Amino acid sequence: MDLLRHQFQNIKRLLDITFFRILFFAFIGVILFLSMYGNVKPDKLKLGLFNIAEKTVVSPITVEDKESTEEKRKHELERVQGVYTLKSEYTQNQVDLVASIFDTAIKVSDEIQEEKKKAAPEGESSEPAPAATEPPVSDKVKKLKERLTPAVIDDLPEEVFTALVSADKRQLAIAKDLTLTAVSNEMSKPIPADEVENSKKKVEEELKFSTLGPSMKRAAILMRRYAVIQNEFYDPQATEEARRRTAETVEPVKILEGQVIVEEGELVSHEIYRQLKLAGLLDSQDSKKPLFGLLLLIVIILSSIYYYFLERKIQPDKKQTDLLLFGIVFSFSILLMKMASQFQQFGFEGVSSLFPAAMAGIIIKILVDERLAWLTAIVQGICGSIIFNEETTGALNMSAGIYILCGGLAATLFLRDHNARSKILPAGIFVSVVNISVIFSLLFLRNTQYNGMEYGLIFIFAAVSGIASAVLAIGLLPFLEASFGILSTMRLIELSNPNHPLLKKILTEAPGTYHHSVMVANMSEAACEAIGANGLLARVGCYYHDIGKTKRPLFFIENQINRDNPHDRLSPGKSAQIIIAHASDGAALLKKHHMPKEIIDIAEQHHGTSLIKFFYHKAKQAGNVNEEDFRYPGPKAQTKETAIIGIADSVEAAVRSMAQPTPEQIESLVHSIISDKLQDGQLNECDLTLREIEVVEHTLCETLKGIFHSRIEYPTEMTKQKVVDA
Repeated sequence: MDLLRHQFQNIKRLLDITFFRILFFAFIGVILFLSMYGNVKPDKLKLGLFNIAEKTVVSPITVEDKESTEEKRKHELERVQGVYTLKSEYTQNQVDLVASIFDTAIKVSDEIQEEKKKAAPEGESSEPAPAATEPPVSDKVKKLKERLTPAVIDDLPEEVFTALVSADKRQLAIAKDLTLTAVSNEMSKPIPADEVENSKKKVEEELKFSTLGPSMKRAAILMRRYAVIQNEFYDPQATEEARRRTAETVEPVKILEGQVIVEEGELVSHEIYRQLKLAGLLDSQDSKKPLFGLLLLIVIILSSIYYYFLERKIQPDKKQTDLLLFGIVFSFSILLMKMASQFQQFGFEGVSSLFPAAMAGIIIKILVDERLAWLTAIVQGICGSIIFNEETTGALNMSAGIYILCGGLAATLFLRDHNARSKILPAGIFVSVVNISVIFSLLFLRNTQYNGMEYGLIFIFAAVSGIASAVLAIGLLPFLEASFGILSTMRLIELSNPNHPLLKKILTEAPGTYHHSVMVANMSEAACEAIGANGLLARVGCYYHDIGKTKRPLFFIENQINRDNPHDRLSPGKSAQIIIAHASDGAALLKKHHMPKEIIDIAEQHHGTSLIKFFYHKAKQAGNVNEEDFRYPGPKAQTKETAIIGIADSVEAAVRSMAQPTPEQIESLVHSIISDKLQDGQLNECDLTLREIEVVEHTLCETLKGIFHSRIEYPTEMTKQKVVDA
């Protein structure tokens, strides 16, 4: 184990160099690539045109069949008929034209009658002039044509004009009404070019039973035929718009993921061969897209992890430890996932539910950080969806990915406020419940049909996955903690056990020191928690910080109950060296017992380079002395926890030496000790702020007031009687 720890230390030192850190991430990337490439690499099909398929082939992707889509679009466009627009204004135009012709004929008839009246002799009756005086028809026709347009004259036959000028006003009025009504009714309907003649015949039929004379009836018919024209015309723009809308409504023809392209034993026709090629199954051995896609995904995953560690504000040594630990746990989890996926080749369905998805999350949550555990669960889910894709037709098995993701998140969520080793197994049981719920919800969503035995097997796999995650985590934690020298919360709780050999050693060999350590632990824990530092580390560190005093317990005043002080027989210099040695002796003893580095640092640094004032001033009275001989060798406190322990250690010893201290005396003493340490530079190398020091001072005062509160003094006789009664 020592050799392994030494190797890890060497690797950690290399990770402090950017080049080797990138190389480490590249190594993780290689593991990811080798684990997943076989699952995304397309199968090579040996299928040729007009060959018989040796197995059923399904499409691995959803892809649009553009050729079939285009054929479908052409077919739909062929069914689109031309759009014709009804020119409603044509109806009114033709009605107005016919009406104007009749009105002109009536006006000409009125003018002729007026001229006849003027030509008749005065005194004679107003009866019409004899026929001999009637103007010739040709003159009437000429007069009528003078009032009409050349187009009308050219389009209407001569007999129409003759009939119009020959008819009386009553006949003209009747013919006008019949003609206008028929034209208006017929022209209000769409009349395309090929229906014009039919429309003309319809208006012609309506006059067969009219009371008009033969010539007028014939003229009215010709007028109707003349007035009825095409009023519905082809609209190219509207037709094109209709074609466009039809083309947009055509749904693309797709080859769906999982769709059977060719059945086993079926002949590969031209159409099937085209679909195989379209789905990328014929040239898959030359496709670089899956390779590029996988590399891009791995780069994204590693970049997110690298960024997380880059932005994490912790000491470099701790950061490298966490990075190496994460790399080992994550790589082990991916390799375990790949090993489990191999059972899919034997038709072993549901093997993804057996994978201990929560193992990595539990370990990383306890040993590193909760946020990294969340990130690990997400990355595991992504990788799992690819590695366990044998049961699906595509590159991703979303069910497996969701299952693994939920398992990892459930473990981290359960352990959010718990870090004790005893909570790992309950966390595993909780993960089992979550696994069962998730797997059955996914099965029901997919409407998967399984029999009772298959459902039972899936239930067992999901339950075993959670328990196995907890068991593996419990088994790996001691190994990882010992190999990396990690001081986890669980490890701290174990070290705080009074049955620990070193704590027993302090209790039996230096009971006063043990009591002093417990007092300092209470004070330090409260002060650390008040500023957000690690209170548990401070408490456990206090239990061991004076372990070096067990080498010469009687040379320390707290262990000199009813005993002579051996320092009375020693020189100040010799006494100072014995007192100073307890820090280095404690660190050596802790190293011998392979205690965590943080505990060793507390024992070695809690006095920093402070001066042993009592013996220094005593020696100074005897003559000139070197102050450095009466100072601890250090180093000074490097962390908040160590600095607070050093303050609490001095404060507790000083207050304990006072007889019935008052709250004011306690506050004054604590402030004096802290000010002295600040002036002496003992807090210069830790990251305690002045604001935090003020909070620490207040917390220590409140704790000491609770410990050294005033007590009732009993009368002497009453006290003696109580002792006798006891």
